[in-house]
Amino acid sequence: MSVQANNIREHMEVLGSDRQRVGTVDHVEGNRLKLTKNDAPDGQHHYIDLASCDRVEGDKVVLNQTCEQARKSWH
Repeated sequence: MSVQANNIREHMEVLGSDRQRVGTVDHVEGNRLKLTKNDAPDGQHHYIDLASCDRVEGDKVVLNQTCEQARKSWH
């Protein structure tokens, strides 16, 4: 089950299923999370499909994939 976009807010931390930090939500853009470019090693914004979001825990979005898998699928 994926997370609804209205449950995600700016500046929430994004974690992989392995609890490793993926980044920080800049905002929701359509059916994707736009991550802040400050968290990316290349200084660019990256996107994660909402379908990859497993749940919201407080101020964190937890993905249904590991941090490494998420970073490999950035677009």
